[in-house]
Amino acid sequence: MIEFIKGYVDNVTPEYIVIDHGGIGYQVHTPNPFSYKKNNKEEMIIYTYQHVREDLIALYGFPSREEKALFMKLLNVTGIGPKGALAILASGNPSQVIEAIENENDTFLVKFPGVGKKTARQIILDLKGKLGEVAALYSPDLFTHEDIEQKHTTNQALNEAVEALKVLGYAEREIKKIIPSLQEESLTTDLYVKKALQKLLK
Repeated sequence: MIEFIKGYVDNVTPEYIVIDHGGIGYQVHTPNPFSYKKNNKEEMIIYTYQHVREDLIALYGFPSREEKALFMKLLNVTGIGPKGALAILASGNPSQVIEAIENENDTFLVKFPGVGKKTARQIILDLKGKLGEVAALYSPDLFTHEDIEQKHTTNQALNEAVEALKVLGYAEREIKKIIPSLQEESLTTDLYVKKALQKLLK
């Protein structure tokens, strides 16, 4: 098991980032890869979870042990795989997810891609009352990223955000509904993704 990787962000894609550690590039899947664009010149630590299947070995990474812990809790739910857990974490509001579970708010949970009524009820059944330790460790700033200097045009940033939403499992028809409102703003890819997720989860 690889607990963490310390290195530099070499590449960012809609689905994963590449961390350069000692000249070796590790492909790491993260909830919102574009949030790492600002770190491409800084050494950083990514806390990782290694997922092994018969046909796949993949690394999933997070900026903190707390976020990794919540991801692993979600993986324990029947019907939730790594992709589904990443989509839930990419919303940027772990406290809302925890609150929804504790309050048995399945209406909120079914807004995530791949989570139907049955899976939402399973999440509540499996995790209600078992997230206290994870929730207590969360800091308010865990999913907050400062706005960064834009290195791309607005259209390019928006296009990258759309690709990231598709990777998370949102249908093109859902994304098209919110694009007009997003085009009114000039944001980084990371902020476009977060804004889009806020709209899709309403």
